[in-house]
Order: sequence, then structure tokens, then C-alpha cells
Amino acid sequence: MAIEHDYFGLLSSGPDGSIFWSETVELGDQSVTVDLTAPDQDDVSADALDIAASLIAGLENVDATSRRGMLSEVDDRTSEVTEYILQQQEAYGDELEDVLVDVSGDAAVDIIRSLRLMSMTILADEHGGSEPFAVLEYALDASTTDDVLLVNLGSDGSVQSVMSAD
Repeated sequence: MAIEHDYFGLLSSGPDGSIFWSETVELGDQSVTVDLTAPDQDDVSADALDIAASLIAGLENVDATSRRGMLSEVDDRTSEVTEYILQQQEAYGDELEDVLVDVSGDAAVDIIRSLRLMSMTILADEHGGSEPFAVLEYALDASTTDDVLLVNLGSDGSVQSVMSAD
């Protein structure tokens, strides 16, 4: 079986009924891998695919929303965003300014601004549920895939949570 959508085209399911779509999209000077996946195509609605397409088309706004979500957690000393920032400051030490896009003097803001959006995974079967609909992966260094922040979005595009993946 297959699902057809204006944006994604023909989404064929695998032998187990799962669907997968992947593409690289440009965001400024970055290439971002976007994956759409669902373990069972029967759990994917046309609305879910429409929302997924709008997230991809509006990736710049989605990125801005995610970064605001990270910034909102900076004042919480126990948040994973704060822990990530402290880890980056410790790991880079005096060379931190060399990897930052902008140096304003506020290390937390500078690190969040300098994070690269590596990928966005859309879990199309989670539309309208309490689990994340999209997961955005950010890293300060594109070659370090272990030290990342994950921003979980609901199907309404709001930030549900920010976690580190270390």
C-alpha cells in the first residue's frame, strides 16, 4: 500500500507497513536532514502529513521557536539546556569563542545562537498525541554526534521539552 500527498509524493510502505521519507533541506547556510517516519502507515492521517509539510516549509520559524524554547530554560540551573551549556564551556574552554557565530558576552545566548540544526525527524503517527510529533537535533559541532540537544515539538509546533542526548 501507499499514501499519496502533494508535498511528499507517493509514500510507499515497507513490508512491515512502515513508511519513511527523507530529504535534505537548506536553512541559511546549513543543510538539514529531514526524515518522516511512522511504524504503521495506517496510523498516518492526511492532517499529519499536511502539518509535517508545513513544518518543513516553515523550518526557519520552527528553528526560531526551538531556540526560544532552549533560551527559556537557561535560567533553570537544573535544566538540560543549562547542563549542556556548562558542558560546552568546559569542553571548549578558551577556544569556545572560536566556534561561536556571535560573541555578545552572554555565553548561554551565544551557544544557543551558534548551535547547528542537524536534523528534524517527524513522527507522523504521533499527530495529536502527547508524544513528540517532531524532534529537532542541535549540536555546537557538526562532527560531534553524541553531544546534542533534542527539541521535542508537538503537532501544533509548540516546544514540549528540550533534552540532551549524551
